[in-house]
Amino acid sequence: QVQVMESGGGVAQPGGSLRLSCAASGSFFCIWVMALHRQAPGKQRELVARVTSDGNTYYLDSVKGRFTISSDSGKNSWFLQMNSLKPEDTAVYYCVAEATMTKGEIPYDYWGQGTQVTVSS
Repeated sequence: QVQVMESGGGVAQPGGSLRLSCAASGSFFCIWVMALHRQAPGKQRELVARVTSDGNTYYLDSVKGRFTISSDSGKNSWFLQMNSLKPEDTAVYYCVAEATMTKGEIPYDYWGQGTQVTVSS
């Protein structure tokens, strides 16, 4: 099993910054993808950013140039630095680890409980 926890949410003013931290623990073979998704009230959940085990990154178009995802694979941790925050970034953010328990297994997504990010003046 993989347990995923996130921290660092909170309230920021427009133009401000927040940093989200994610950590995975448990017994697993490999975390192939470390990601963050978000869900705003009344909207569908969306992938915000992800980083693969070989360092490839993806960003949602609306956060490109403002958010940066990084990882520390040795500590099974990843981070989302969010700068120039906008009110539309307000959402619950979820850390997700795509991991396998054994070699050759199909990866499975493990989700954290979510952390609220509110951008408001």
